[in-house]
Amino acid sequence: MRDLSAGPRVLLKRLRELMAEPLGPQERLDQIVRHIAQNMVAEVCSVYVLRADGVLELYATEGLNKDAVHLAQLKMGQGLVGTIAASAQPLNLSDAQAHPAFRYLPETGEEIYHSFLGVPILRAGRTLGVLVVQNKAQRNYREEEAEAMETTAMLLAEMIATGELKKITRPGLELDLTRPVTIEGDSYSEGIGLGYVVLHEPRIVVTNLLNDDTEKEINRLAEALGSLRISIDDMLSRREVSMEGEHREVLETYRMFAHDRGWVRKLEEAIRNGLTAEAAVEKVQSDTKARMMRLTDPYLRERMHDLEDLANRLLRQLTGFGPGTMGNGFPQDAIILARAMGAAELLDYPRQNLRGLVLEEGAVTSHVVIVARAMGIPVVGQAVGIVALAENGDALIIDGDEGAAHLRPPADLQKAYEEKVRLRARRQEQFRALRDVEPATRDGKLINLQMNAGLLVDLPQLFESGATGIGLFRTELQFMIASNMPKADEQEEFYRNVLKQAAGRPVTFRTLDIGGDKVLSYFRAHEEENPALGWRAIRLALDRPGLLRTQLRALLRASSGAELKMMIPMVTEVSEIRAVRELFQKEVQHLSKFGYQLPRKLQFGAMLEVPALLWQLDELMDEVDFVSVGSNDLFQFSMAVDRGNARVADRFDVLGRPFLRILRDIVRAAERNETPVTLCGEMAGKPLSAMALLGIGFRSVSMSPTAIGPIKAMLLGLDVGQLSEVLNAALDERKPGAPIREILAQFAEAHNIPL
Repeated sequence: MRDLSAGPRVLLKRLRELMAEPLGPQERLDQIVRHIAQNMVAEVCSVYVLRADGVLELYATEGLNKDAVHLAQLKMGQGLVGTIAASAQPLNLSDAQAHPAFRYLPETGEEIYHSFLGVPILRAGRTLGVLVVQNKAQRNYREEEAEAMETTAMLLAEMIATGELKKITRPGLELDLTRPVTIEGDSYSEGIGLGYVVLHEPRIVVTNLLNDDTEKEINRLAEALGSLRISIDDMLSRREVSMEGEHREVLETYRMFAHDRGWVRKLEEAIRNGLTAEAAVEKVQSDTKARMMRLTDPYLRERMHDLEDLANRLLRQLTGFGPGTMGNGFPQDAIILARAMGAAELLDYPRQNLRGLVLEEGAVTSHVVIVARAMGIPVVGQAVGIVALAENGDALIIDGDEGAAHLRPPADLQKAYEEKVRLRARRQEQFRALRDVEPATRDGKLINLQMNAGLLVDLPQLFESGATGIGLFRTELQFMIASNMPKADEQEEFYRNVLKQAAGRPVTFRTLDIGGDKVLSYFRAHEEENPALGWRAIRLALDRPGLLRTQLRALLRASSGAELKMMIPMVTEVSEIRAVRELFQKEVQHLSKFGYQLPRKLQFGAMLEVPALLWQLDELMDEVDFVSVGSNDLFQFSMAVDRGNARVADRFDVLGRPFLRILRDIVRAAERNETPVTLCGEMAGKPLSAMALLGIGFRSVSMSPTAIGPIKAMLLGLDVGQLSEVLNAALDERKPGAPIREILAQFAEAHNIPL
């Protein structure tokens, strides 16, 4: 064997030329293995490709029996080739037949060969096949020879990924890259979506693999690494960490990796073997990921995600490739796949084309999920690993009812879900038929069904759903999707449009609720260890009175001659409401002084989300015209669970006795003070939990518009007085019996109530 220090460059150049020539896939593969064998002075070169059934099939060979092509097979983990595929690590042996994993395939005629070098064909850490060279003489292949093989395998990975080998795949068989995959996750928003994958931050596929100037590429890498390190240091020093959806600990890990000399040395070695800087990053990333994916330690596996994210950032530095870029345009039926994302990022996508959202992280009450639910699209969360398995444009079915995502579904599954979609459509027709039916229970209790909204595009659903009004209008969404702070006249025009499109139905505006995980790119807050309990909502607004007064003025002017109904978020003490009233009065006086017409009626309310208000209920209701219970945050703070942390977000039940007793106390305080109370959290949108709310006394609830039909169908069959007796008795028990959720389900079944 000759020295390969210059060999890889010559080989890669020839292989690139072969990839560009107008050859059939089998002929191209045959020539590739021939050139590899010649370049490495090997007597055998073979390519095995992984099929969807877990079998590695011989697709091309130089040196072995040609009749064995497409006939010789090994299962994953079987033989040397199967061992390489399963471990995603090379094997370098001087006497292959002495290895315990060696398996003789008589059809190949390989018994005369002793030395063996096999490397996995990897793409994004996934094994797609195995590349092998063999010689009769017993010898160990040198490290640079193994590097040359790994580099060559990258080209074969791209050939497999483009689908070219489908033409020579036997009928009825599929390659592993195209195999159907089902990922079980959690249901975050119900519904079925059929469409095509759009990766939120798509992997960058490097096509420029071969470098012409090694030193130039080393310098490009050094410059990109320098920029990457500066950007990480910058994010750590400022409050932009939350905007990226990353936590400080993760960024500290990023910084450690970015300065790791071992990682950088591997990148430089790959460049010296003939790769461009970006191809070197892709190769090292894929090799590292393939090894780490087989680890069982959850901490180390999480570090794998950190390193993968860091490598993707470095690739973007090198290529100038922006996040969210789609090479072939945005599909008509798009299902977004992301590890995690913010609400504003979801709103950047064309809404009319969205059919679903699949997240590897997040929780059912995270804001991107709330926005997705408001948009009426199904959401599956905790779908771990799906991003690495998917490619842009892959067919995908999202099942928000069962919490599953079916990637590249087979035809029979596709047909079954198409039928399921038709059944859901018929059910929606039945709900639409209830749109104009009065929402009254069987025993005559009238229920006020309102919807949550935050954007102008939500407004048509006010009439389509049959909602009586908007119980929660999230004004911060206008700020979150803007690139600059909306000016007073822009806010005024926006609120005026909302009221105009509501056409007389009541709209409850919640004043600006930013801070915590709702970060504005143009508004820099201070870094906080626990932002959910920090400087946010009314706390931020009272410290920035100019921001709040601008919004109050815009609301007053937009509501001139009409009714203005507004509420304050995250109130902790009644004194905060008085402080807002003072600012509000100043705005009223200012507008009156300059002759502006004021609203004909004003209703001033507060959000009850902080448990401290439970000991100020009577004082609170003396100060306001109405109260809205934000059950998402109230539950989070009452149970001390972070709603964005999937490990604890579902640990306690909103239908557990403690939380239902809290809600019942609020209803009773509202009754004795004759103050209207509405619940506008996520639990209002599920028939079973909405049934519980009615049972403890709520007569006004607000939810996503898609939930109104099912909730109305439930309450039309409900005798709420009878339910109240059963539910209150269960809540008053000193020694609780059956879980409340079980009691409610049994009541619904016994009384034929649709859930």
